[in-house]
Amino acid sequence: EAKTFGRWPGVKKGSKEATSLQKKNIRDRLIFCKKYGECTAEDWGKVKFYDEASFRLFGASGKRLVRRRKGERYHQSCVMPTVKHPETIHVWGCFSSKGVGSLTSLPKNTAMNKEWYQNTLQQQLLPTIQQQFGEEQCIFQHDGAPCHKAKVITKWLGDQNVEILGPWPGNSPDLNPIENLWSILKRRVDKQKPTNSDQLQEVIMKEWVAISQVLAQKLIESMPSRIAEVLKKKGQHCKY
Repeated sequence: EAKTFGRWPGVKKGSKEATSLQKKNIRDRLIFCKKYGECTAEDWGKVKFYDEASFRLFGASGKRLVRRRKGERYHQSCVMPTVKHPETIHVWGCFSSKGVGSLTSLPKNTAMNKEWYQNTLQQQLLPTIQQQFGEEQCIFQHDGAPCHKAKVITKWLGDQNVEILGPWPGNSPDLNPIENLWSILKRRVDKQKPTNSDQLQEVIMKEWVAISQVLAQKLIESMPSRIAEVLKKKGQHCKY
């Protein structure tokens, strides 16, 4: 019989790019995947994934393929505008099988610390959980960033009766479907070609709310396959 979140071990209240995996990373990934390897897509539908991403003007890499005729190399329509220090917007968002939740950006000259994080969870996460899940069980996932693991955050989540999935293994973007969601969102934003930070902010928000529940559910339903793939590869990165 498949495990359900109600019987999952290690779930407690209040508790990118692929990089080279260290022995501890591999061990932690295997522990996580073995612990939750029997959970179904339906089980994962109870999880709300939460993460941050950065968006820059003119795309993440500043490069884009352009089709042009001979002699049009420097034509205005074939040239991508760039700046030495492009504006960057940091956003935090969450999603589940029920669709995307709230999305908020880090204001300029604001430190990304435990105080800001707690306020964001209070203002953004809790209302989204209530809206999407109501009285249904919801498990909250976030990674091991310092402000996420702060004792005050763990205690606050416990006080709010928010159950936490984990411990989440480090260097594991392939296990987190929100990473795929960010990639999709970035491609959609780049296609709009915003030229200033206000436009960039507006396009990010517009494209975020346009993400369908069908897409969100498809990403969530990939979790059993992700876990199986990591186990098959003995803890190494998988294709996701």
